Amino acid sequence: VQLVESGGGLVQAGGSLRLSCAASGRTSNTYAVGWFRQAPGKEREFVTAIDGSGVMKLYADSVKGRFTISRDDTKKMVYLQMNSLKPEDTAVYSCAARTGGLLTQRPGLYHFWGQGTQVTVSS
Repeated sequence: VQLVESGGGLVQAGGSLRLSCAASGRTSNTYAVGWFRQAPGKEREFVTAIDGSGVMKLYADSVKGRFTISRDDTKKMVYLQMNSLKPEDTAVYSCAARTGGLLTQRPGLYHFWGQGTQVTVSS
């Protein structure tokens, strides 16, 4: 399974971005998909995840009410809509997939990772 993120960029505080995660290879609509981010000098941080059905979603407290995850299995895509962005949201955002459908915040339980896309929020 290969994952490729896109949609990152520079945005002012309060603005919005939509990140996309395109999957290819031996994908399955039963895979759970998560988004993680890593800022310079900081550890990788869980952002959000969606289960294989697209019904169950998990969000970090820091992004609840501002970020929304969704998936379109017909296109093999997962999206991260980010609204009301803050400078502290600045990071490299990566999507990851795991063959088990259950949601988890633990990055070690994800089997496939993309390279990441940079999001920079200016104040």
